This record gives sequence, C-alpha cells and structure tokens, in this order.
Amino acid sequence: MRTTARSPLLPLAPGPARLALLALALGGFGLGTTEFATMGLLPEIAADLSASIPQTGFAITAYALGVVVGAPTLAAVGARLDRRTLLLWLLVAFTVANTASAFAPDLPTLVGARFLAGLPHGAFFGVGAVVGTAVVGPERRGHAVSMMMAGLTIACAVGVPATAVVGHAIGWRWSFVGVGGIGLVTLLAVRAWVPGLAAAAGASVRSELSALRNRALWIAFAAGAIGFGGMFAVYSYVKPLLMEASGLSVGVVPVVLALYGLGMTAGTLLGGRLADRSVLGTVVLGMVSTIVVLVAIALVGREPVPAVVAIVLLGVTSQVLGLSLQTRLMDVSPAAPSLGAALCHSALNLGNASGAFFGGLVIDAGLGYLAPAWVGAGLTAVGLLVVVTVGRGAAPAVHPGPQEHADAPHARVGVA
Repeated sequence: MRTTARSPLLPLAPGPARLALLALALGGFGLGTTEFATMGLLPEIAADLSASIPQTGFAITAYALGVVVGAPTLAAVGARLDRRTLLLWLLVAFTVANTASAFAPDLPTLVGARFLAGLPHGAFFGVGAVVGTAVVGPERRGHAVSMMMAGLTIACAVGVPATAVVGHAIGWRWSFVGVGGIGLVTLLAVRAWVPGLAAAAGASVRSELSALRNRALWIAFAAGAIGFGGMFAVYSYVKPLLMEASGLSVGVVPVVLALYGLGMTAGTLLGGRLADRSVLGTVVLGMVSTIVVLVAIALVGREPVPAVVAIVLLGVTSQVLGLSLQTRLMDVSPAAPSLGAALCHSALNLGNASGAFFGGLVIDAGLGYLAPAWVGAGLTAVGLLVVVTVGRGAAPAVHPGPQEHADAPHARVGVA
C-alpha cells in the first residue's frame, strides 16, 4: 500500500471513473450493511451469547461510538496520506474488525469488536467523497457522493435483510463473515480501480482540527446527535418490537426491513428536493414528522399492519431529517472539510449510540418494546428545541482554497 502521487490524468475518462465510483459504492454498501446488521440479529446474538436483548444492544452503541471517535480522529491523523492509501488501510481495519465480530466468544468481546468496526466508517465516507470528486471533476461532485450513498441505501434495502435471513437460517456469525467478505472485495476493487490522490500540500493534523473552531458547527452537531437518536431508539430494537409487540413471525421481519430501506430511499429523494428549497426548514419538518411517526408507533405498534406502515414511514421521515442535518453540517463546516464531512457521521452515529442506549434502558426496566418509541420522540423533540432556539442562524461564509474545493462536497447525502 504505497503512497501514490497525484495522477495528472484526473478527472478520469467515463469508463474508469464509473469503476472507481463502483468501488466506493461497494464500500458504502459494506458500511451500511454492518452498521444496521446487528439490529436485525439481536435475538440470535443474545441467545447465543447468553445475554438479554438490551444488553446485546450495547454492541449497536459500541459501533456508533466507534464512528463518533474514528471519523474525526482518522480523518485528521491520515491528513498527509495519499487518499487511496488511506482508503485501503480503512478497509483493512473494516475487514479485520467485522471478521473478529464473527468469532467473538462472549458479549464483551463482541462489543469491543463492534467498536473497532465503527472506527473507519465516517473517515471512509469523508475521504471517499474527496476521491470521488477528484475522479469525476468538481462539477459532478454531487454525483460522486450520491454514488457512495447509494451503496448505503441499497444496504438498508438488501444487505441488512439478507443478514437477517442468514442469521436466522445458519447463525448470526455467518452474517458478519459475509460482511468481512464484502470488505475484502471492496479493498481489492479500490486497489484496482481507484487512482492515487496525493494529500493537499500543507495538510496536517493541525490544519484539519481547525475545522472545530466554529460555534455554528457544534450547534448543528448537537441538533443532529440528539435529534437523530429518536429513530435509533426504535430501529435498534425493531426485530423484537415486530415479533413481541406486533406479533409478526420471524420470517416477515426481513421483508419489513427491506420496506424500511425503500422508505429511506423515498425519504432521500423527497428530502433532497425539500432541502434544495430550505435546509433549515427541512430539518424542522423532518424532526416534526419523525416525532409524529414515533408517537404513532407507540400508539399502534401492537397492530401488525399499522405497525409496519409506521416503521416504513419512519424510514421516510428519518431520512429526510438525516439528509437535511448532514447538509446543514456541511454548510457550516469551515475549510478542512475532510474532517467536517466526517463529523456529519460522528453526529448521526452519536444519535445512534444514544438512541440504542436509552431505548435499551426502558426495555430493561420492563416497560416493553414500544416504550423506546416514546423515548425516541422525546430525543427528537429536544433536537428540535436546539434547532428552533439557537440553531437558526445563517451558515458562516467560507472562502476555501484549492484543497477545500476538492474536499468539501456540499452534496446531498443520506444517513450513515
């Protein structure tokens, strides 16, 4: 994995560019699959490791915390590395950690492995956006980022239900073996199809950390980290919710997960159109609609058909919210956008961690699998309060240099 100098042929011709974007999309597919796979495997993991479902939910929290820690840290530490080389090392870490998850002998080991698996998540998306932009040219950077995020959306519609089927049929460990295999295939694809891209002159940990000197960034970060936790309070425990509260059979759950993924796709399309008109307005709309859907889940979750409809609608509203939150975070990021883009994933995965944690607490207290919906509505309401009280200011003007133009894809992206 040697460092490769910046290619003089960038952007690439259409054929090679498509292959490079396909390699990045494979990475998005693998990251999206592993991020959400545990949520569809909780009962199987809990039974195998002799733990309760809320205790097993700590594995979800651990992955999210890995993203929170790893996204800014690895983006900053790898600031001087060739971009392709950094992507390859991130994929090595992803493959090893997911394979280790498959062989975890007990819950503490699994929790540790899931934390390690989360470390490369946000950095891969942030650096991949930079590479994708270079591959196709800055005028098509939106296309580059959307290709990566298409991999994540497809993971929610196909990869996550597939891991649920595999986990139920032959064991949850094989699901993580499969994810590790996706990581290996992606690593080979990136090595073969993605060109070298030298780090910008003068890039350093210090220059990347300069992105943190921005009050508006941290307000948007807080709104995303708190508000997006509402969705994860429910989705983290969606399988036991559907089986225990709604009375659905285990064979129906992958179908519901696939429908949820389709709802996310619809939310991406809708949220993109709305955010083009007003980013902050879409944030508020996404939060209000998510609160309404979460309350609906709490009220009608014992009825199978209304429960499934509400879960699918949660996919729509949460993606509208997540997309607009990430767009807002990018809007207020100062010049060092590899780190700024990575912080988007840190914020939303902090919501992942808090939602899974607080949802597990109320389940462990004996309040049932619908109680996390009330917790989720409360978390999203707090995020909404942050937005309407201190988060409505205009995004700060940024005057980026050449690196920032390449590194800051202010494109519409989906949930990570």
